[in-house]
Amino acid sequence: MEKIFKEEYNNGQGVRELSALALAYIGDAVFEMLVRTRVLSWGNAPVNVLHKKARAIVNAKAQSKMYFRIEEYLNDDEKAVFRRGRNAKSHTIPKNADVIDYKHATGLEAVFGHLYLSGKMDRAIELFDKGMERK
Repeated sequence: MEKIFKEEYNNGQGVRELSALALAYIGDAVFEMLVRTRVLSWGNAPVNVLHKKARAIVNAKAQSKMYFRIEEYLNDDEKAVFRRGRNAKSHTIPKNADVIDYKHATGLEAVFGHLYLSGKMDRAIELFDKGMERK
């Protein structure tokens, strides 16, 4: 995967050209991967149990809460990406989520997508870890 974003995104240069929703699209997958990895680190369990634990974290309400836990740690660039994601018109209506939570979740996913495509997975993991901490 590293080869893909080095060739296609020129170490972050092409990432700025992507729409906020495109960043959120890939960020959703990155976030899901981080959550599943974390859930699995808690111990082996039947897949349905793992899935239930992951679903408790990968939903608009939980992602919105995570945003507020990491907001103070975001740099100016990450805050700008978050705002772009939050303010993007998605043309979909959330079924099981409050609209505000959904917008915050989209912004958070855009940040994770931006970091991933910019080759900054260490930063994505750092923010994820901060977001998983309970205050």
